[in-house]
Amino acid sequence: MKDTESNICQIAVIKDGRLVLSETYHGYSKNACCHIASATKSIVGLLVGIAIDQGKIGSINDKVLSYFPDYTPKRGEKTIRDVTVRHLLTMRAPYKGKGDPWTKVCSSPDWTCASLDFLGGRKGLTDEFDYRTVCLHILSGILHRATGMTPTEFANEYLFGPLGIAPRENFLAANAGEHVHFTIDRAPKGKLWFVDPQGIGTPGYGLCMSAEEMCRIGLLCLQKGVYEGKRLISEQWSEEMTTGRAVEGTMFRGMSYGYLWWIIHPETGVYAAIGNSGNVIYVNPEANAVVAVTSFFKPSVMDRIDYIEKEYLK
Repeated sequence: MKDTESNICQIAVIKDGRLVLSETYHGYSKNACCHIASATKSIVGLLVGIAIDQGKIGSINDKVLSYFPDYTPKRGEKTIRDVTVRHLLTMRAPYKGKGDPWTKVCSSPDWTCASLDFLGGRKGLTDEFDYRTVCLHILSGILHRATGMTPTEFANEYLFGPLGIAPRENFLAANAGEHVHFTIDRAPKGKLWFVDPQGIGTPGYGLCMSAEEMCRIGLLCLQKGVYEGKRLISEQWSEEMTTGRAVEGTMFRGMSYGYLWWIIHPETGVYAAIGNSGNVIYVNPEANAVVAVTSFFKPSVMDRIDYIEKEYLK
């Protein structure tokens, strides 16, 4: 591992409902948190499901703009009116331009509104897979509008708390340099969730967790929304969320995509939350196992699925 997986900070494994391995590296303790990057998306997928179960969000077929009646689309923009929550969850929402407009969104006082400005476009609803991170902030805005709570508050009460995970606190970067430092610093983090100036947690990245905490998330998913005998998420959402659709192109190792979860092996039901630098919550129903890995920033590492399957699921 030192030679090929040198940025791993923590590894935890749950097998048959029991924590069987928990290792730490690079000065991390078992309770220390790491920025889990895009694995944050999958946890937000769970929060959307909880909000739907509670009736706060009506349906994934709800139009995005129904949650923002005070937002005025740009002149001539029509496509945005047809975009649904499903489009955001499946990464098939249409956007103007290519790639995430980090500077324009992150320099704005309202990241949700700034992201809405990029939603839509002249091509219409193309149904093309378009993986976005910063523009996904629209989904956090919907959670906020629908529940009356920030994503951090909602997660603390309805997901983290019931799982025995300590509450997260908001972290607001004072400037661009502090923003970058948050994402690339190798030191352990606090129990934080990166937020915009409105206090709304970023859904595409920004959550800090330990591997053991991530394993609890994975166990909840493995058990189709039940944790320690208590149902936190409906079985229907658990199944819908992890039912994938093939992703076009060659960039994503042939994986499918569900509702903000990567479907690794559709034939056996293996799926994962995957974040930059090899942050992973890996769920394998066939093996009745969950593997969680935290890692500090290393741009050459994309994911650790092959490593997990080779070394921990022989």
